Amino acid sequence: MTITHAIPLPRAGGTSAPTTIQVSGEIDIFTSKELRQNLVTALTTCTGTLIIDLSGVSFCDATGLGILVGIQHRARAQGITLALARPRPFMLALLHMSGLDRSLPIML
Repeated sequence: MTITHAIPLPRAGGTSAPTTIQVSGEIDIFTSKELRQNLVTALTTCTGTLIIDLSGVSFCDATGLGILVGIQHRARAQGITLALARPRPFMLALLHMSGLDRSLPIML
């Protein structure tokens, strides 16, 4: 699993751009701890919106889905909006089957 973390840059008017995390590879029980740590760290620098780009994810198990739910709860508690971006068809189907597509905003 590879994670690329982009620090939000200031925009004109003092607002900041969304923080984007690009995740690639497999999200499973073996990689979930690293993913969780990186996403929690990203929440500390995020100022409004955290986008998790899933376009490079090749596999995700229930542990990975649990990470996304947990991060969403942390984000909400901090007033941060969490969104998932560009999930592959298998990931979109997984989010739909689990019902998470109703609680996690998805940007196609």
